[in-house]
Amino acid sequence: MDGENDLRTEHGGDWAGYQEEYGSLPMDFSASISPLGLPKGVREAAVRALDEADRYPDPLCRALCAKLAEKHGIPAGQIVCGNGAADLIHRLCSRLRPRHALLAAPDFTEYRRALQSAGCGISLFPLQAEDGFRLGTAFADTIGEETDIVFLSNPNNPSGVLTGREVLEPILQRCREKNCLLVVDECFLDFAEREAEVSMIPALDGTPQLAVLKAFTKTYAMAGLRLGYLLCGNAELAAALQREGQPWPVSHIAQEAGLAALTEENYVNLLRRLITTERKRMAQALDEMGFTVIPGEANYLLLQSGNTRLCDRLRRRGILIRDCSCYDGLGPGWYRVAVRTERENSALLGALREVL
Repeated sequence: MDGENDLRTEHGGDWAGYQEEYGSLPMDFSASISPLGLPKGVREAAVRALDEADRYPDPLCRALCAKLAEKHGIPAGQIVCGNGAADLIHRLCSRLRPRHALLAAPDFTEYRRALQSAGCGISLFPLQAEDGFRLGTAFADTIGEETDIVFLSNPNNPSGVLTGREVLEPILQRCREKNCLLVVDECFLDFAEREAEVSMIPALDGTPQLAVLKAFTKTYAMAGLRLGYLLCGNAELAAALQREGQPWPVSHIAQEAGLAALTEENYVNLLRRLITTERKRMAQALDEMGFTVIPGEANYLLLQSGNTRLCDRLRRRGILIRDCSCYDGLGPGWYRVAVRTERENSALLGALREVL
């Protein structure tokens, strides 16, 4: 299929390509989105916002930033909203024009793409499969005088492994010493039970070398609405990013949906319980099938198989999973599967038993 290696469909979630090929929708485990669907209150807010669709959206997302400031305990002037997290990653690189960056490998592929678009040199710190892809304290030592920016996802994407503050704080201290920016991507952290223990948001106060990336996309099943935000320790950086990119990066509908999502505490609690239970069940079943399963804490599992054609074989059965061979440090035979509802997860496990 022509679109399989297209950069625009690399991230998974290419239901449109599947529908074009097969004439129906797949069961999609390639994109790690909340399986509970759009919360009712968010859906209602988005529908109401259509009555005001004839007006331009607020380019500064003032009401949404005010609510986010209240939620996270930082000034609204240090928050930038964007058309998903990817928009903010690209805006950061475009605005700062870093000369040299440090990335873990594997990690979210969009960091590399955004940095390369800005002409930035990249060094990779390899994470080892035999160590469970855990980031250790040695990472901090690789941040040198030439390093301008460091991107890290927590939990790691694609492994789902959490990095604790005992590792992140020395990294941040090193960034302070070298005056480089540390961007911690916490877009999947809402799914982890230990969120409060590891989040770097409390370290933002008085730390201009730190920024934390968040998104509504995964937690609230808002991938089609596109809404992310960056919490900056540096108000000047936030102001600069507001001026970068298109004039109206977030639609009015997305802003109103985001405001409604921030009230959905019961939804998030239910979601986290579901993911925790189903992730453990899936990991055990996959291990029994002979997969190497990385013990992550997100709403997805990274696994390795000697079978390098699982994507094709499952696709013919109406199921999409993520081929992770495009990640630095991985290769053929590595896959990521989302954790969804009990019924959906059982269907995936059944299909895997068939193809194996």
